[in-house]
Amino acid sequence: DDIKLMKCADCDLVRYCSDKCQQDHRPQHERACKERSAELRDEVLFRQPDSTHLGDCPICFLPLLDRDQCSVFRCCSKLICNGCVHATFFQIQMCPFCRCPISEVGSKKNEMRRIAANDPFALREMGKKYDIKEDYEGAFEYWTKAAEFGDVEAHDLLSTLYRKGQYVEKDEEKERYHLEEAAIGGHPVARYFLAINEIVNKKYERAVKHLIIAAKLGHDESIKSLMEVYKIGQISKEELAATLRAHQAAVDATKSPQREEADKLFP
Repeated sequence: DDIKLMKCADCDLVRYCSDKCQQDHRPQHERACKERSAELRDEVLFRQPDSTHLGDCPICFLPLLDRDQCSVFRCCSKLICNGCVHATFFQIQMCPFCRCPISEVGSKKNEMRRIAANDPFALREMGKKYDIKEDYEGAFEYWTKAAEFGDVEAHDLLSTLYRKGQYVEKDEEKERYHLEEAAIGGHPVARYFLAINEIVNKKYERAVKHLIIAAKLGHDESIKSLMEVYKIGQISKEELAATLRAHQAAVDATKSPQREEADKLFP
């Protein structure tokens, strides 16, 4: 009665009384374990995120769909929509969120302070600076650390390094892992790439699932791809129509007069 059984960490199907017991049972359990762990992974992978990895603008609280809609403020590690930037930043000459003076918004001191505090946003952005200089070792170091602290975009960036073999060796398995982690976190482009990979491998059911999830997050390219798979009979008319409505609702939710005004000034 006092023995605490250990569960199989991969599948959670069986319990063991000791490490030896688990090792002895591995040959009989391995196949079922892999199948169940894959099922559990898919349950997480194909769950619809509430929003994209960018979340909402911290000022107007409207959703952000892509980086073109917002500006980076390194003083407080915030993405602020262009509508709010246009409405406040140029008038008050301060960060719209933390009220940092304009002279210090992008200062090296602020940036290094946030990096020292292991701010995943700051770590990821520093990695981008190394990437621009083609210092992929530095980019890999910062993006890996940012990903360890839960930064979704860092996972997507790491997948690119593994796909291109920049600093690291090309590794399709690691590329896929980081794409999946990014997709789980709401990164529609990462999920789109997963869908394309599934289409290449003729796994249309999985591809359609990915495309629907990304489309419901407002991703335009996923809608275009769904139109193509509809032509070859891989998605029903009803499911496509429902996804189109959800996509439009996601896009409409991002609109505001301030954002529309900013789009006119900064097309």
